[in-house]
Amino acid sequence: MRRYELMLVLRPDAPDERTQAVLERVTRTIVADGGQIVKAQPWGRRRLAYPIERYREGQYHILVFEAPPTTVGELERSLLITEEVLRHLVIRIERPLRASKKGEPIDVADVDAVVPPSGDEDEPELVGERIDESESEAAPAAVD
Repeated sequence: MRRYELMLVLRPDAPDERTQAVLERVTRTIVADGGQIVKAQPWGRRRLAYPIERYREGQYHILVFEAPPTTVGELERSLLITEEVLRHLVIRIERPLRASKKGEPIDVADVDAVVPPSGDEDEPELVGERIDESESEAAPAAVD
């Protein structure tokens, strides 16, 4: 199973019962397909960056869950037709590389994909036309 994070922006004028019903429906959808909720955080009312359907605020909720990929597609389809949901976003969370046990070899392909290259190597200089900044329009050359 993969780990996902779901951010829900719900209508600010939705009653608490409807908000809880939406969250319960999301939870049921995830658990019905064998997934599990890892963490649920209500963020409360926050101002939106731009108006959505004439609303300037929204109720934010964050859910971290583990589920098969097919569950996510079904979940997104149901959120698209739910009236209380202004916006939603589901992202996949990459798990960190596990440390190997003593004496167990580490797969080098996994390490290269996760660990960024060190900054010790000399970076090649960009090849191209150089601009002489001493005689540009912004800084004209001094006249004798």
